[in-house]
Amino acid sequence: MNGKPKLATVATLPEHYFLENIVVRADGSILVTALNRRELWWVPAPADDATIGPVLVDRLEGLPMSIVEAEPDVFYVSSMAPAALDRFDLRGWVPGAPVNRTRVLTFASHAAGLNGSCLLAPGVILIADCAAGLIWRVDLTEDGLAGTAEVWLRHESMAPGTDPERAVHLTQTFSIPYPGVNGVRAAEKSHYVYYTGSWEQVFARVAVDPVTHEPASDPEIVAKGIHAVDDFCMDENAGTAYITTHIDNTLHRVPLDPAAPATEAAVVVGDPIDHRFLGPSSAAWGRAPGDYGRVAYFSTDGGHTPPNPAGIIKPASVVRIEF
Repeated sequence: MNGKPKLATVATLPEHYFLENIVVRADGSILVTALNRRELWWVPAPADDATIGPVLVDRLEGLPMSIVEAEPDVFYVSSMAPAALDRFDLRGWVPGAPVNRTRVLTFASHAAGLNGSCLLAPGVILIADCAAGLIWRVDLTEDGLAGTAEVWLRHESMAPGTDPERAVHLTQTFSIPYPGVNGVRAAEKSHYVYYTGSWEQVFARVAVDPVTHEPASDPEIVAKGIHAVDDFCMDENAGTAYITTHIDNTLHRVPLDPAAPATEAAVVVGDPIDHRFLGPSSAAWGRAPGDYGRVAYFSTDGGHTPPNPAGIIKPASVVRIEF
């Protein structure tokens, strides 16, 4: 990273939209979940001459959380209340047209709070359960239209909060404990899965067997003491993660190697507070040539989620950051 990151707001939605997760499509357009509105939105690829704003893709039964692209332009959205996984086939889709959606899986009742997710291998998705304190493994059928779920890993670093006073009220009628395991990402080159634990304030990793895709070691803590840690993106080439802290309105740069000096970690956005970056929840690298490790997109809720140190609420937004 050379110098100070450059921020630009590329799309906005109304105030009190809780944008939870984000993914960038191959054409540069963006999908975001609005969990408290039960909606999936499309955002056009950023361009100086853009004439169209965000477009509603679909409304879901539950609270949509994370998005995974399992094959080109085929996305899987996990939801809470009820815990479910839906498949969105956007091949040939145009904004405003009906979308091809399939219910792939309804989870067992003890799947309490599906949150971040990632593609671990072809047909294998990992989904963090921030309320149950574990990571689910979903194995898709060959056609991708159905799947089965089993517990992939449970660890004390993934545990949710135990203080009822710190429960998170996602809607007026639905709340979860303070989240445990939150974001989860697979490092393809090193065969590690990295995850954040919000309650324990940790960034951790676990080695993965490249054949069975099962955990091959106990988890190890990469960094700790990051308050309000949420989701992240990784630059494997630079050995760096960029981690959002949702209610703290900051972005942390953290080495992927737990042996790296602590001095290599830093707050790169949000100190002092930046009103363009209120309530950052998730991150995804751009898909244009040269974007990986240099240009990322972030979903924010505009400070909707209390406590709000900024003291103001802005429109929810998608923010582009160039490092």
